[in-house]
Amino acid sequence: MSSTGTVGATTLHAAPGRERRSKAGKAADAMDKPFHKPFLLLLAMVVAAGLAFAATPTTRLADRGPKVDLEGMIPQSFRDWRIDDTIRPVLPAPDVQAKLDRIYNQTLARTYVNSAGQRIMLSIAYGGDQSDAMRVHRPEVCYTAQGFEVRRARLDQLKTGFGILPITRLLATQGSRNEPITYWVTVGERATYADFRQKLAQMKYGFSGRIPDGMLIRASSIDRDEKSAFQTQDDFIRAMLGAMTPSGRTKIAGRLGDQ
Repeated sequence: MSSTGTVGATTLHAAPGRERRSKAGKAADAMDKPFHKPFLLLLAMVVAAGLAFAATPTTRLADRGPKVDLEGMIPQSFRDWRIDDTIRPVLPAPDVQAKLDRIYNQTLARTYVNSAGQRIMLSIAYGGDQSDAMRVHRPEVCYTAQGFEVRRARLDQLKTGFGILPITRLLATQGSRNEPITYWVTVGERATYADFRQKLAQMKYGFSGRIPDGMLIRASSIDRDEKSAFQTQDDFIRAMLGAMTPSGRTKIAGRLGDQ
């Protein structure tokens, strides 16, 4: 009994000691928390700032290599196509044009005609600093601002002699005017669809410290027969790419063989 009582007494007396130490530890932790929280926040801010600085692109692709000259880059005639000055492509609304002037370094608008009297309206916008603002000039926006109804958008692929070009098909209508449209965008040396893939291409360049340039290329025609219009546009695009210099073709359509 005595032995058991001693053990019992010892056990009963040890508990308050542990309780006091536990309370002391908790009190110390409570005192440390006000100091730990600001430090951790400061550390997180420093790390975030460092990552942001490291991920901020600083090298402009537009400053490396030859300067872009759309007028000289796109041939005035090729195969059965030549410039027709009697028709101009649809121009943006004044407010949209003001935005374009701030975004793009160069724009090109031409109409081509072949011996069969078929006409293709070509529009190209080039920006030396590719960003989300490039979306302003997408045909979906540009034509809608002009009062057109834009519908039947779909992604497609155009086979060329240099590789597959990712393109978007649209139909813009206004009254009796029926205008099938084919367009694509480039980010640096990549042609891509004007959707999340465009943003991913921008991010890929950004992570490597480079700021890509970019283009939006649009070919359209006034035709009630959409299928025939798209076939003619495809033939026009293939002919245009085939008549360009290798460096000019890469700027307009990206490195198609590497897609």
